Amino acid sequence: MIRHGFIKVCAATAEIKVADTAFNANSIIEAAKKAYGEGVQVIVFPELCLCGYTCGDLFNQRLLSENILKAIAAVCESLKNVDSLIFVGAPLEKDGRLYNCAVAINKGKVIGVVPKTFLPTYGEFYEHRHFTPAEKQNSYIDINGSEVPFGTKIIFEHQSEKLFTVAAELCEDLWTPCSPSAYHAMAGANIIVNLSCSDEIAGKAEYRRDLVKMQSAKLLCGYVYSDAGNGESTTDMVFAGHNLICENGTVLAESKLFENGLIFADIDTDKLDGERRRCASTFFAGADLLGYVKVKFSAAEPKGEIERDFPKLPFVPSSGTRLSERTELILSLQAMGLVKRLKHTNSRTAVIGISGGLDSALALLVTCRAFDALGKDRKDIIAITMPGFGTTGRTYGSSVKLIQSVGATFKKADITESVMLHFKDIGHDPEILDVTYENAQARMRTMILMNTANKTGGMVIGTGDLSELALGWATYNGDHMSMYAVNCSVPKTLVQHLIRHEAEKLGGETEEVLKTILDTDISPELLPPDKSGKIAQKTEDIVGPYMLHDFFLYYSVRWGFTPEKVRYIALKTFKDDFSEEEIDRWLKNFYKRFFAQQFKRSCIPDGVKVGTVTLSPRSDWRMPSDASSQGWLDDIK
Repeated sequence: MIRHGFIKVCAATAEIKVADTAFNANSIIEAAKKAYGEGVQVIVFPELCLCGYTCGDLFNQRLLSENILKAIAAVCESLKNVDSLIFVGAPLEKDGRLYNCAVAINKGKVIGVVPKTFLPTYGEFYEHRHFTPAEKQNSYIDINGSEVPFGTKIIFEHQSEKLFTVAAELCEDLWTPCSPSAYHAMAGANIIVNLSCSDEIAGKAEYRRDLVKMQSAKLLCGYVYSDAGNGESTTDMVFAGHNLICENGTVLAESKLFENGLIFADIDTDKLDGERRRCASTFFAGADLLGYVKVKFSAAEPKGEIERDFPKLPFVPSSGTRLSERTELILSLQAMGLVKRLKHTNSRTAVIGISGGLDSALALLVTCRAFDALGKDRKDIIAITMPGFGTTGRTYGSSVKLIQSVGATFKKADITESVMLHFKDIGHDPEILDVTYENAQARMRTMILMNTANKTGGMVIGTGDLSELALGWATYNGDHMSMYAVNCSVPKTLVQHLIRHEAEKLGGETEEVLKTILDTDISPELLPPDKSGKIAQKTEDIVGPYMLHDFFLYYSVRWGFTPEKVRYIALKTFKDDFSEEEIDRWLKNFYKRFFAQQFKRSCIPDGVKVGTVTLSPRSDWRMPSDASSQGWLDDIK
C-alpha cells in the first residue's frame, strides 16, 4: 500500500489532565498503541497535549519543564516497538527560552522538534506571555541527552518510499497569510500535520473545516489536523476535539465535536505528487528551500486493505443536492461552446448524423440547447439518418422519432448504394467484412454530412465522445472528423447520465425515445445484423466495458497512476462486477489502444472542455503518436 502511495494516518485526541504529565503520557501511549493496531503510519496528537494548552503561568514552572522531559522519555520507551511517525505537543526549553513544539517520535526516539512560528496574542490567546516564536534557521535541541534537529524547516521522509514525506505546523500557523505549511509543501512534504488547540465558539467549526480543506487544496497535500478536546481547562474556553483529515480539498475523515477519540483515513500521496508534477510550473514557483533538512523515519506497511473507496463512475457527478446543478452545468458548457462557434462562423444550419445511438442523441440535444440560446429555429438543425449494411430497425426507428420529437429537420440518406459503388471503384469484395468494409461506410457518412453543411451554409457537429477518443474507436477521417465536437471531453458513462437527465427533464415522446436509446446495445452498426435483425456488432464485446475503460482513463490520465496501481484499485472497486482475469484483459487492451491510437487524437476538431480530463492536443494532452506502450504493459505484469 505504501508503494502505491496509500498512507494511513490518524488524528488523535486523548483524554488529558491539565499539568498532569504522567497521566497525559499514559493516555497518549494508549491511544498511539490503539492507532498502531489499526495499521497507522502517522499519528498526530494535539498542541501541548503532554501538559495541556491551558496551563497558563504554570508553563514558567521549572518542575513542569522537568516533568515534560520525563513524559517524553516515558512515551519513547513505551512506543519503541511502534513503527509509526508520532507527533506530540510539548513546551520545550532551549537556550533559556520556551517554545511551543511538535515533537516527532519514531520507534522510541525523538527524531525532530518543530517549534510554533506564529503565536496568537489577541482575544482569548496570550501565547507571547510564555513562548518564543520559532527562529528562521534550524538548529539542534537536547532532548534527554540526544541532539535532534530543531526548527521549522524539517521534512520527515520515509527511509525507502520517497512519496511519503511529512512536515509539521502548529495551530495558529495555519490561520496566518504565510503559513509555514506553504513552504513545507514547496519543499516536498505531501502530508502536513497540525497540532492544534483551537477553542470552540459558535460557527468556528464550519470555518475551521473550510480552512483545512482549502489549505489541503492550495498545497496539493494531505492535511492531518488534531485538535484539543475534553480535558483542557474550561476556565474561559471550551475545546471540542474537532479533528480533520483532508486531501486536496476533500474531507476524508472528521470527528464529532466534544468526543475525544481517533479518526483514520488513507491519504494517497502518489495522487498528490502526480498533481504537483502536472502543476509544477506554478506550484513550485518562488519556492524558498534554503535551510530545509530531511530526517529519515521508518513506518510499517499498513494492515489489510485500504479503507477508502473509489467511485465506479468517476466522471459522473456524485448523487446529492448538487447532482442536477452539476449536470446542467456540463450541458450548458457543451451548448455555450457551440453557441460561440455558430455565431463566429455565421452558420445558418447545424448538420448532425443521427444513428439511434447515445453519442449522436446527446449531440442533438446539445445543439437544440444552443439553437434555443441563439433564438434560432430548430428546423435549421439538419439531422440526417444514414442507414447502411448494419443498421437495425430499432436504431433507425429511434433516429426518426428523436429527430421529430425535438423539431429538427429530418433527412434520410441510405448509403448502401453509394458504398457498393465505392467498393467497385476500389476493387473491394463486399463479401469480405474487414476494416475496409467498415470504414468505407463511416467515411461515406462523413462526406454526406460535410457536403450537406457546405450546401446549407452550416457546420457539421461532431458526435464522438472522450471514451472513443481514448480507445481510438473511430474511423480516421470518418466519424473521427467534424467541424465542432461537442462531446469530445464527455466519456461514455457521462454521456449516458446526461441523456438520462435530459429524458427526465423533457418528458413526453422525447423521454420515451431517449430511454429506448439508453437500453440499446452500443454499436457502430457497420456489420450486418444477426439473423433475427438485432445488432451483431457490440462495441463492449470488442473493446471492453466502458465502465472499466472510463475508470482506467480517469486514474491514468487525470492522476498519472501507474498501470499496477490502476489495477490495484480496480480490483478493489469492481470485485463484485468483474473477475481479476477480466480486469487484466481489458486493462491491457486499454493501454495498447491508448498508445496505438494517439495519431487520431493529434488531429481532432475543436471542442469544449467540460471536466478535468480532455485529450485535446491543443490543451491538456500532448503525446507523440509513436510512443511505446511496452513499459506500461510490463507494469501490469
